[in-house]
Order: sequence, then structure tokens, then C-alpha cells
Amino acid sequence: MRAGVVVAAHPGVEELAVRAEALGLHSIWVNDTPMVHGDPFVALSLCAKATRRIRLGIGVTSPALRSASATASALASLNALAPGRIICGVGTGNTARRTLGMRPATAATLENFTTALQDLCAGRPTVYREGDRVRDIQFLHTGPHVNTVDPIEFVVAALGPKAAAVAGRRDTGLISFGLLDPTAWHALHDARRHAAHDTPRDADAHTHSSVVTALHLLDKDEDPYGDAARDATGHLVLSLLAFAADTAADTPAFAEQLGPEEREAVRRLLDRRGTTATAPDRHIKLYPNYLGRIAPRDRDLVLPSLMDTLALVGTRDDLLARITTLEQAGIDELLVQPVIDPPTEMAQLAKLLA
Repeated sequence: MRAGVVVAAHPGVEELAVRAEALGLHSIWVNDTPMVHGDPFVALSLCAKATRRIRLGIGVTSPALRSASATASALASLNALAPGRIICGVGTGNTARRTLGMRPATAATLENFTTALQDLCAGRPTVYREGDRVRDIQFLHTGPHVNTVDPIEFVVAALGPKAAAVAGRRDTGLISFGLLDPTAWHALHDARRHAAHDTPRDADAHTHSSVVTALHLLDKDEDPYGDAARDATGHLVLSLLAFAADTAADTPAFAEQLGPEEREAVRRLLDRRGTTATAPDRHIKLYPNYLGRIAPRDRDLVLPSLMDTLALVGTRDDLLARITTLEQAGIDELLVQPVIDPPTEMAQLAKLLA
């Protein structure tokens, strides 16, 4: 199992990249959530200049945020700084769009976007659409400007079969956020495999699957649901509660899957943030500090059931057993999002998977 980290774009992110590379981690990813974090392409440019080996990922961008031409130019420019080390995660922009109070893109739009990026970043012309206007476009200057020779890896963000099928048709890997259920991963891989142009036997041969989670290694006799564990995993739990609160009115199916205790936590979150599930400005109240370290007053919202679902908390033997199960489900990269003490958490991850 390979290991990597996911961080928010901020000044000094290149220092984390240097540290991650020194620890032997495979990749460092930067979120693309414009209204919450800094710009990932700026951050990864700094990382590209400061490192030599580690792979650099956008996790993830979306056609609902950026045009294909602008995104391809940014990716190919990064590829000129770090040849062959760039990974582009693409998705419908679920959170990044909802922080704007908007809906994510459709799977069809995601597929067109992915196709255009793959074409442009490989130096091929592609079809570009804006409304009813359709044109063929391509890079008009290459050489020192952009690198379309060294390959860029693409992965599709998926929680369900529609996005996984896009990954299959576009021959990309998968990335998923907080999905630690092996059964769900088998379903994603089946959907990708069935949609792939390759034979089912070969469909996964050259693609990768990554899961983003949080990790907390317990000290001897430490409470697995104590303050330290809640602080280390709370950003994932609150992200799910915020999503459930935000979508309760317009997409109730997600919230309805939660149990009574989780639904009560959603209600308390809305009340604590001073908003409602139907308020048009709820995104302004629900998403500040998204995926950042939680406030101590919010620890009660970090429910044990959601910690168990979204994060890896346990002794070394516990964690290795769960990681083995994930590996058997076809996941080959564990991406941890550290928020308490990133250098220490990265070192724990590297040691655990050494």
C-alpha cells in the first residue's frame, strides 16, 4: 500500500512536501476548494520547485470551477516544472460548488471535461464547448511553456457508480473521500470495470485507487473516542455533517441514510451555526474552516459511529488489519489528511506502512 497526504494550499506548503518526500511518501495532494482554501496550482508550483521525486496531486478539480483550457494549461505548466510527477483528480465539484451555494456538475459534464484535459495534456486537439458554440482547440505554444510529452495521471473522484463508470470509459484511476467500506469499493471497481474499453481482466491493470481518510494511532490504553482521537478525525466527521445539513432540503436521500444519532448531530450543527437546512445563505455558515482543525466545542458532534465509518483509529495492529482489508478491496494508496501536527502525522503514516 502506497501512502500520501492531502493538505490545504497555504504559504509553506512546500515545506510539508519536502518533509513528505524525505519520509518516502508517494504523493502530496492539495485541495481545490476556492472559497475555503488557497489556490492548488500556486501551491503545487512551490512544491514542484522544492522536491524531486514525490508525485503532486490536485484533489480534486472540477468543470464547475474551471474551464478545460485553463485547467489543462495549469496542469501542463506544472508538468513542465515537475515532469511526469503530476496527478489530476477530477470530480463533479461536490463540496467546492456547495461552498458557493451551487450544485455540482453532472457526470456527463465531468466526462467531457476529463476527455478534454486528457487530450490537451497529451498534446492532442480536443472539442471545446461553450453553450451552443463548439470549436476544436489545442495548445498553440509548447516547448518551454508547457509539457505535453511526459504523461499526467488522471483519477476520477467517485462515491457511486456513475462517476466510477466515467473512470472506466476514460481509463483513469479512482479517488474517494472517507470511503472505508470494502463492499462499496468492490462496487466502484465493478462499475469502472464494466464501463472500461479494455477487457474486464485488464481494466484495472494500469489504474490506481486511492482513499482519503484521517489516521490516529492510539497510545497504550488511550480512549479511541477521546479528545485526541476526535481532534484528529473531526474534520472528516464535520465535513459529512455539513454536507448532510446542506443537502437535507434539496437532496434528502443522503441525510435519510443516517441513523437517529447522526441526524440529531446534523440538527445541532445547523443550530450551532445559526442557520437552517433551507436558508439560501447556509453555505456561508456551514463551510468556514472546512477540513480544518475543529473547535473544542464541536467535539460532541464527532460521533463514534462516524469516526469508525470515515477514519482509521486504533492500535498499530488494528490499523494494519483494516489497511490490509482495504488493500484486498483494490485500494493501493492511502491518503491521510493531517490537521493537528502534519509533520508528526506524516511520520506516523510513513512508519506504519514502511
